[in-house]
Amino acid sequence: MADLYTVPLDTPISKLEASQAFKGLTNKERLYCHYLSRAAWEGGYICLLQTSPESVPLFLLLQELFNRQSVSSLRAVVKDSFTDEEFKGFLVYACAVFTNMGNYKSFGDTKFIPSIGKDKLHSLLTASELGKTDPDLLSRLWGSCVDTIYSLGSREKQLGLGEQGITTYYSQNCAQCDAEFVQKFMQEKDISPFNTRLFKTTTDGGTAQYELRMASAAPVTDKPVDDADTVHGLLGSHQFEGSTIAVTRGDYSPLMKSMVDNLKMAQKYASNAHEVSMLEGYIRSFSYGSVDDHKEGSRHWIKNRGPVVETYIGFIESYRDPFGVRGEFEGFVAVVNKEMSAKFTNLVMSAEGLLKELPWKPEYEKDSFLRPDFTSLDIVTFASSGIPAGINIPNYDDIRQNEGFKNVSLGNVLSAAYQDKAVSFISDQHQEKFAKYRGPSFEVQVGLHELLGHGSGKLFQQNEDGTFNFDVTNLKHPFTGEKISSWYTPGETWDSKFQAMASSYEECRAECVGLYLCLSEDVLSIFGHNGEVGRDVTYVNWLSMVRSGLLGLEYYTPEMNKWRQAHMQARYVILRVLMENTPPGCVTVQVTTGADGKPDLLVELDRTLINTAGKKAIGEFLEKIQVYKSTADVSAAEAMYNHYSSVSEENGGWVSIRDIVLARKKPRRMLVQPITMLKGEDVELKEFEASPEGIIECFTAYSKQNTQYDDTLECLWKKDKHYWN
Repeated sequence: MADLYTVPLDTPISKLEASQAFKGLTNKERLYCHYLSRAAWEGGYICLLQTSPESVPLFLLLQELFNRQSVSSLRAVVKDSFTDEEFKGFLVYACAVFTNMGNYKSFGDTKFIPSIGKDKLHSLLTASELGKTDPDLLSRLWGSCVDTIYSLGSREKQLGLGEQGITTYYSQNCAQCDAEFVQKFMQEKDISPFNTRLFKTTTDGGTAQYELRMASAAPVTDKPVDDADTVHGLLGSHQFEGSTIAVTRGDYSPLMKSMVDNLKMAQKYASNAHEVSMLEGYIRSFSYGSVDDHKEGSRHWIKNRGPVVETYIGFIESYRDPFGVRGEFEGFVAVVNKEMSAKFTNLVMSAEGLLKELPWKPEYEKDSFLRPDFTSLDIVTFASSGIPAGINIPNYDDIRQNEGFKNVSLGNVLSAAYQDKAVSFISDQHQEKFAKYRGPSFEVQVGLHELLGHGSGKLFQQNEDGTFNFDVTNLKHPFTGEKISSWYTPGETWDSKFQAMASSYEECRAECVGLYLCLSEDVLSIFGHNGEVGRDVTYVNWLSMVRSGLLGLEYYTPEMNKWRQAHMQARYVILRVLMENTPPGCVTVQVTTGADGKPDLLVELDRTLINTAGKKAIGEFLEKIQVYKSTADVSAAEAMYNHYSSVSEENGGWVSIRDIVLARKKPRRMLVQPITMLKGEDVELKEFEASPEGIIECFTAYSKQNTQYDDTLECLWKKDKHYWN
């Protein structure tokens, strides 16, 4: 079992190329980029506190180890007691901890453990410069994490809530019912969960008490800090349905303060008034804990069209919250790729026409399409537990629906992601075509997914004054013919209504939009794919999606009947939709025998049926998924989505297929980022090689710019560790 939870030695590593983009910046733009990057890195440490109880001491242990000694020096010290394979296994594990910001995979939420035993790892640490120069520090950090980093108990194998797994968004004694109970309170008080954590205590009488803690630089207090402090009125104890809920702030306070300080420095080098106001909103939000202030900053971010240096920062995506409402910290800084951005601009200009091609009635589409900024970016800094290929933000329903959003495609991430020449589960005759068009097809899919997937569709809402944003009197349900009977009431959001299902359901909707619209010759032409090349791009996009549906089975845990990754669940659902709703032979999954004599899989897609049976199946499913989302029909959505998400042996042999997928799984690529460094009045971009040594050097190089991070992190960890003991 342990082999399933170790990081493979052959894990590929790619370098994020950003030097050419960075060279094109003025000195003022570089300084703006530098301080934004510093803010993102400082906030990135928050992810350690959002992952597992042992992530902080483990991270600090590895950071202190490599701060004192290079990889080559450490290798020389242990060369007689470690084989090359053992030492590389340790390095790859350290890189996984750094790039995932903890010891759980950002993509899949499963734990990974060292491939060498406790005694072996301890001997390496003891022989190192850390062990020789500061044995007390080593002993303290090692003792804080040694048992838990190796443990694979049923709860510890994956992130989850209560008995379902490990999470530090909630205290260990919180269960699903606690999260639901406090969510009711938050909705009544109009408190956003994005920047909160929830801790539960119990009185002697057994009455539950909760602390709902907001992230902020400002400490816990019931007094306003200054006139910008709009949160103070919510602070203090509240009685709610027989329980006490204390609303506090100051979570991650020192890290939040460091972010604020760097954002204030970045403000000095902003290029326009929108950037100044955007950063002012973020500064107020991170200072006092108000999500409304972050929303105000996001409004200016939307209006800041086509900046040379693009950035977004805060508590953004709720993928890793088992309850599905609390945001993981994320901060990115990037430089615009003008050539690729021109293609996305053309896509935006065609959006209104393309939206009309989607398979739902006009009433289910936004009243007007708010043309967003859509750019291709070369990432300079991405501080979080993982790096996506594209983003559609902000995630605030009211802003997205009424004011707009932005789409970004991360060009240097895309180019780094598709460097494999041969892939699993594709026949030999299709490997060359798949390799040739996999990157271009994914570029099209990302563009459609972000702009017209996440950017489409209307939520039916009742306003505070009792009015509705749709024709509640006359509009008929497309499937029942009856009047619309469900919608979002004041205070309800997409996340709060659909909760744990929301992320995967929405990713599935966006993926289906991409599949559906990539059949358009107009779309393909925008990206420069015409004629037979365009048809090949479409075919590879659909083939890549159904193959990803197979790969998704790796992210399903039968013991818990739980999916651990939103996108991969979505892709498995799409595979099932196509297999169940198209003629036999359109999509097939065959169990075969590999060249090694072991069971293998082959997925086939009949390209002659994509534009007919395939389009019909995806279109009908896409209409349902949108209608249920628009009307807040959670029960109908759950019934449909859970059906296609099911993994059973009786219905398709999916359990056996999953076993083969696990046996044939390939390690997920790690990315090594550059860092910015201030040299007098100039800013330099320092890049690192695509290797374990490069990743380690990157993280140690940044930590040496901030000598306070270790004490800060350890103090924050010690303050709350009793919640998980």
